[in-house]
Amino acid sequence: MVQAVILAAGKSTRTYPLTLTRPKSLLPIMNRLLLEHILDSLIDTGKIDEAIIVTGYKGEMIKDYFKGKYKSLSLKYQEQEEQLGTWDAVYKVKDLIENRFVVLYGDNLHSSHDIKHCLDYTYAVSLIETETPELFGIAKMDNYLIKDFVEKPKEYVGNLASSGILVFDKDVFKYNPFFSGTGEAYLTDMVNLLCREKPVYGIRLNGYWLPVGYPWDLLAANEFFINKINTTVIGGIVENGVKIVGDVHIGKGTLVKAPTRIEGPVVIGENCVIGPGFIRAGTTIGNNCIIGCPEIKNSIIMNNTKIKHHGYIGDSILGENVNIGAGTVAADSLNDDPPQIVRSTVNGMLISTGRTKFGTVIGDGAKTGVNTSIKPGRKIWPGMKLDANLTIHKDIMEEK
Repeated sequence: MVQAVILAAGKSTRTYPLTLTRPKSLLPIMNRLLLEHILDSLIDTGKIDEAIIVTGYKGEMIKDYFKGKYKSLSLKYQEQEEQLGTWDAVYKVKDLIENRFVVLYGDNLHSSHDIKHCLDYTYAVSLIETETPELFGIAKMDNYLIKDFVEKPKEYVGNLASSGILVFDKDVFKYNPFFSGTGEAYLTDMVNLLCREKPVYGIRLNGYWLPVGYPWDLLAANEFFINKINTTVIGGIVENGVKIVGDVHIGKGTLVKAPTRIEGPVVIGENCVIGPGFIRAGTTIGNNCIIGCPEIKNSIIMNNTKIKHHGYIGDSILGENVNIGAGTVAADSLNDDPPQIVRSTVNGMLISTGRTKFGTVIGDGAKTGVNTSIKPGRKIWPGMKLDANLTIHKDIMEEK
């Protein structure tokens, strides 16, 4: 059997405010954590019986949640105290590796088929075509073999970027990490040393690749999985007069009140009270939520969140224990014709989300006041308590 190494140590400031209160690998997609999706894909290969999770930022939350086992997988943990790059992270586990192992990133989702395909080779790196090679480490190929990785090339050397499945054996630990000008050691540098001595195969993906680098990537991943629903599963109580169109999953202990309308695909967790409202396609609602009479579209609502009154939440992500005041509107598009791409501030820079529909991101425990209006792409930090009748023009990082 093969071991797996999952890199989940990073702080991930790009996914703030969601990762101010949790590591990125514990963010939910369709009511399952990123790390659960990854571990399930490993199990489905039928070739892996142990995963080593490299932790760092808020790593105790990962250990407390998963402990020593997940389904059929044995779990071990290795701390990376300082985030000194991916090569450094993998090198930390050298004493735990028996022979062959596959490396995955804790914020990248892949199909089990692609992981299994890479495991057919002693040394392999998954690759995917990109239209922006200047933003990635690009593989220079000789037929099926990788000959070199060029980091963010200024001149065209190819368009195949590493997509985050890497297969090695313990012999690679003879290479000691060296650190670049950024102060980090990268796995692509180790692969460059390896491919000078051994055949390293570049494997093009046939299945999905869902990297989560920004909050809106969660929406994209949620859309991908929820659109695969092709059945309706009712585990709770649905009152007469509720209208369900399309495929919907409703968890145990959940009550849906009339005259709620639900347009699938929609996933609703356990022990929720829903309605009378309008839940539109693409929405995932977590456990123990109270959703009254708002309209919610294509959004992720995490556990224990309350939206009891009228309002609109579109293409948004709401953390745990959020309370949305009556009349709150999270606009999801700009008032332009034709529709324009929504931009959002990340680490002080205004960047494109790549989406014409993107609402808000609200951190854990935040509360909006009555008649709050949130402009597209704006975010609210955890624990913020907003006054009534506010229009949110910029990210709310502190109480004002």
